[in-house]
Amino acid sequence: MSQPQRIINEIILHCTATLATQPVTIDQIKRWHCQDNGWLDIGYHYVISQDGTIHEGRHVSKQGAHCKGHNQNSIGICYIGGLDDFTGTPADTRTPMQKKALIGLVKELMQKHGLRPEHIHCHNEFSNRACPCFTIASFRRELSSI
Repeated sequence: MSQPQRIINEIILHCTATLATQPVTIDQIKRWHCQDNGWLDIGYHYVISQDGTIHEGRHVSKQGAHCKGHNQNSIGICYIGGLDDFTGTPADTRTPMQKKALIGLVKELMQKHGLRPEHIHCHNEFSNRACPCFTIASFRRELSSI
């Protein structure tokens, strides 16, 4: 018997809170989530590397572990980076390739799940964190400009 399909009503954007040029793999993130937090799998559904490669994390059919109180009906997307290489402070460190990949992925998921821009959120809207180190208003402008 197959599992019922999850109803997706929002997409939540994240960053790894690592230095912009620090090489981080999806396997490392999975180890952080599983070993450090005791989770069964990586919390994000997608991770975007600095070169714009989109990696699948936890399968979209499964509830994520990326935003407390919002995991049941959301998709979590994370880009690698979020901290300035020189100061170590939160900054929008997305490369042009990451921006393009993120916008393309979000648009694809919006179409697939019948979502509108107001269904896209940044983690910092729900948590006292800088993640993903940009504002939802700026991302929605990016989304509508391309």
